[in-house]
Amino acid sequence: MNTLGIAAVAIYAAMNGAVLFWLAVQTGRIRQREKVFMGDGGNPRMIRVMRGHANAIEFIPITLIAMTLAALLGTSAPIIHLLGILLTAGRVLHALHFTAADAPMWQRMAGTSLSFLAMAGASLAALVSGVMVLAG
Repeated sequence: MNTLGIAAVAIYAAMNGAVLFWLAVQTGRIRQREKVFMGDGGNPRMIRVMRGHANAIEFIPITLIAMTLAALLGTSAPIIHLLGILLTAGRVLHALHFTAADAPMWQRMAGTSLSFLAMAGASLAALVSGVMVLAG
């Protein structure tokens, strides 16, 4: 078993879990501050933070699943670390953008770009590893 690869995935799962926790806390804080207790209430600030949180939920799980499968099928730990760093840096930058009332657009663009690279890279690593195992 690729223990180093799985250990790397565990590290990035924990770090991205922390990002999701932080987003949940920030969403709750803004919900309290803006007095929006259900949905977004049409409040632009609430819509913004909720969209950032939802976007993290869209990216993080599938990327971690693909990283896990790639690691289980033999993708090297350095590649898993690269993918994890891309994902984590991307998610932190993206979260910073969406939790702020007004943030520079580069945070969103960089966060999205790094997250896309991580997702595509993890998917490709899982695909290549899977095909190589099946091909024998």
